[in-house]
Amino acid sequence: MATRDELLNAVVGRYAKARRVEKGRILTEFVEVTGYHRKHAARLLRGADRSDRSQPRPERRLYDAAVREALIVLWEASDRICGKRLKPLIPMLIAAMERHGHLALDTEVRGRLETVSAATIDRVLAPVRKQAAGRGRRRTAPSSAIRRAVPIRTYADWDDPSPGFFEADLVSHSGPMTSGSFAQTLVLTDIASGWTECAPLLFREQQLLTEVLTVLRDVTPLPVLGFDTDNDTVFINETVKSWCDASGVEFTRARPYRKNDQAHIEQKNGAVVRRMVGYRRFEGLEAATALARLYKPMRLFVNYFQPSFRLAEKRRDGALIRKRYHAPLTPHQRLVADPRTPQSVKDALDAEHAMLDPVRLLRDIRSAQQALIEIADKAPTTRTDAPPLDAFLDGLRVAWHTAEDVRPTARSKPSKPRYRTVPDPLKAVTDVLKGWFDADPGVTGRQLLDRLQVTHPGEYPDSLIRTVQRRLKAWRRERAKSLVLGARDAVGTSGSPSPNIIIGSLNA
Repeated sequence: MATRDELLNAVVGRYAKARRVEKGRILTEFVEVTGYHRKHAARLLRGADRSDRSQPRPERRLYDAAVREALIVLWEASDRICGKRLKPLIPMLIAAMERHGHLALDTEVRGRLETVSAATIDRVLAPVRKQAAGRGRRRTAPSSAIRRAVPIRTYADWDDPSPGFFEADLVSHSGPMTSGSFAQTLVLTDIASGWTECAPLLFREQQLLTEVLTVLRDVTPLPVLGFDTDNDTVFINETVKSWCDASGVEFTRARPYRKNDQAHIEQKNGAVVRRMVGYRRFEGLEAATALARLYKPMRLFVNYFQPSFRLAEKRRDGALIRKRYHAPLTPHQRLVADPRTPQSVKDALDAEHAMLDPVRLLRDIRSAQQALIEIADKAPTTRTDAPPLDAFLDGLRVAWHTAEDVRPTARSKPSKPRYRTVPDPLKAVTDVLKGWFDADPGVTGRQLLDRLQVTHPGEYPDSLIRTVQRRLKAWRRERAKSLVLGARDAVGTSGSPSPNIIIGSLNA
């Protein structure tokens, strides 16, 4: 209706100044667009029957402020259930609340409440729900146009692609908590050979991602022909799509919530990144630099000296799935054996492989891992340089004697004793608060703090509400435990009567 009114305001001036033939043509176009009857459209264009029908019309509103206030009370009394569940409950709830003196409604308001629809209930209560829920979650979904522009590729669509089609993913190094800023690892793996490249990202940002992709494209021996990602917003955006278009890279994405569509990269996330880096939290430029130092020898060790299996066939026999694998090969061996790999690439790979020392690479990896965990754990540095190669090789011969994992990143972080670092702000009034709780176990943390602020003005600010609530939670846990175990003597002298929840009456 609002769009029709806008079209009417735009056309009515031209219609008034037009000649008869032109008016007929304008009227015909106006009727086709709006769907109005021709006579009604002509009256609107003449200005005889114009009204802002898209504007609110309070005079036609059935559910006024009185109905809204009564509906809010009923919604709160029903424990904030949805409109579809609240509608059949309203007659019973009104009768019960009036019977106990909690509600007094006018006949007209009562009748409207009993006839209101579930959709109207949800619409009337929408602002109230939003305010009661507090701050909502911030969602930054990618543009629908970008999602439509990037085609979907499932796991079944990989029909033996030539080397150069990569799957990509981000591995976060947030540790046990995801708040704040932390480093990420961009992982690329080739579908045909399993060749894997890793690069650290200081933070999630699409422009930084394209710059790292440019570096990896120059480092990898394969031409990047395809780029397949999940639906993360750091991938599905205009910046990454423009980079792929400019580079001549085929950009595809997996289906949402279908990790099997990216089985190759998901396997490398665990077998390569998590195995080498672990699960500690890494943040800041120092940690990102240490990750880069680790990935430099790691890419050579993984791609030249780490064989992996490749699925050859999968057959279903009833509920049993039988899988057959090719002989394990390194990514380097698969690229050399693939007839689609250019001969120049094969020669470069063989020349690099002939110069590599696996023991030296493994020593450099262990040294970089040790430096990495020292940054994460903030421990004093015990060794600045890598050990001599002979000493490291001698250590490999007896490393199996120890029960712990030889990878430094696989060792758990040593636990620290926990103790209170901040003085207890409620130490002086803990007994008072406990007495108030024993007298009324149904009291809330907000009520306790309000009462405390009245008796001790200016001493206990509102910022202590979470401390009071945690203290109250512990007391309730003790009370519940004593009731379950039957230790009634542990309960306060006043007993534990059920708190009475009284809803004030409303005079409509």
